[in-house]
Amino acid sequence: MIHKNFKNIDKVVFGRGSFDNMAGILAEKRNDPASSGTGFFLFVVDNYFAGKDLLKRIPAEANDIVKLIDVDPHEPTTEQIDALRDEVMNSKGIPAGVIGIGGGSIMDIAKAVSLMFTNEGSSTLYQGLNLIKNPGIYHLGVPTISGTGAEVSMTAVLTGPEKKLGLKCDWTVFNQVILDPELIASVPTDKWLYTGMDTYIHCIESENGTLNNAYSHAFAEQSLKLCREIYLGDKAGQTPENDDKLMVASMMGGLSLTYSEVGVCHALSYGLSKILHEKHCYANCLAFQHLEDYYGEGVRELKQMLVQHNVELPQGLSKNWSDEIITAMAQVAYNLPHMWNHAIGPDWKEKITLETIKDLYKRL
Repeated sequence: MIHKNFKNIDKVVFGRGSFDNMAGILAEKRNDPASSGTGFFLFVVDNYFAGKDLLKRIPAEANDIVKLIDVDPHEPTTEQIDALRDEVMNSKGIPAGVIGIGGGSIMDIAKAVSLMFTNEGSSTLYQGLNLIKNPGIYHLGVPTISGTGAEVSMTAVLTGPEKKLGLKCDWTVFNQVILDPELIASVPTDKWLYTGMDTYIHCIESENGTLNNAYSHAFAEQSLKLCREIYLGDKAGQTPENDDKLMVASMMGGLSLTYSEVGVCHALSYGLSKILHEKHCYANCLAFQHLEDYYGEGVRELKQMLVQHNVELPQGLSKNWSDEIITAMAQVAYNLPHMWNHAIGPDWKEKITLETIKDLYKRL
């Protein structure tokens, strides 16, 4: 058995209106002697909030940098992280900290760039487990959409020229997160479902694999219970009470996969994201709906949730894909041995071939 010694978030503040605690939290860090001493913060904010009230509520001071980033349609790239790091360092030096305000992509950008301020070269050098050489700078996450688990995970997933793979180590984990359910109230129904299904799928895959254990199961069990209440229960829907639950479920789903692993669906999703640039949560849903032979009950529940909330996923996508595209996606998925090992077992290479994975993509 591999005993995991992962680091958790140092501090978490949860509750409606907790966003307004940020100014006080950052005040103690702004001129911390242990930081760079430059006294400014870098805020990376989803461009969705341009011109909206939340942008005005950010406690940025005159010396700070507020960077609006458009995360649609593409997920974070190594090139994007390197360019942001270089731009800030060349203009003002190393910040006292990085604050990410947005969805999973913004969380990953904040985590990744915080590491790259203290590690030389391109972020492509650090795609993998424990390749980062030096601790990053202070970083704080404020999710405005829930389900990805990026606010709690030890991975900052980046798409590089050769692979889609995360910067994964203890230092990736946020120092602080602010979980304010008021911030997710405006999420459109389809995205609310897709992102929520990300945490649901995290837990289903965590539970159904060789690395599942009592610790990961405890988080998954509670997260799944909350997801079922939110999406299938008597009071299902986008309500303030369910927003509270979803924010907690997202965090627990992230912890469950951290102490276990994800599986077949996430492997296929990485191929969809790398080759076709599909957003991660949506790609998970596209793949998961066709994996009933791997995750029977979970797939049946997903389909119930889609019907209940009037969300339709496209069918027959693979008819428009060339064999070259399907093969490229299958190669991305095949090169994620940790996921297949968990889902299938140590002998997965005897059961899963490139052709097997191509056939899975052809189901879509």
